[in-house]
Amino acid sequence: MLIVFSLVVSTSLAQEAIAPRPSPLTALTARYKDTYLKIVYSQPHKRGREVFGQLVPFGQVWRTGANEATEITNYQRYFYKRPASYGRHLFFIHYSGKRENGRIILNKDLGMWGSYNYNPKMDVFRFEVPVQSVTNVVYEPFTILIDQKNNKAEISLLWDKTKVSFPVDFIEPKS
Repeated sequence: MLIVFSLVVSTSLAQEAIAPRPSPLTALTARYKDTYLKIVYSQPHKRGREVFGQLVPFGQVWRTGANEATEITNYQRYFYKRPASYGRHLFFIHYSGKRENGRIILNKDLGMWGSYNYNPKMDVFRFEVPVQSVTNVVYEPFTILIDQKNNKAEISLLWDKTKVSFPVDFIEPKS
């Protein structure tokens, strides 16, 4: 009797649908000749919540997404007109309290959940970026876009009515 009960319970549980993650994992890439860029992040949604100052805290480092810290893989590249060491890094952003500017941060401390154990001593580099208001559209999901034109690209972070963008140059390795 116990065996029959176990089979009925395990069979009924096996048929339940697995719910999707509330913040699905997303990846995007760009390539120019032998140079490559990949960003992997979890995409949180606004869902009627206050984004800036609440979900994205002012004055603190944010993981640039949800769940695991966002990871960026880059090879032979310049971010915001500065050389970026190639390889895998965590990709954070820090918004000032007034949302007038943000600071992009690449950090070499891989495998972090969120930004709870963020260590600024592991930063590869930082640079300031302007924060822009977007009109006529509300970005429900947090979205990262790469707009590439040959050896130049622009990375944009979009959420709610806010946009942060910065340039990336694809530099071919010297032989």
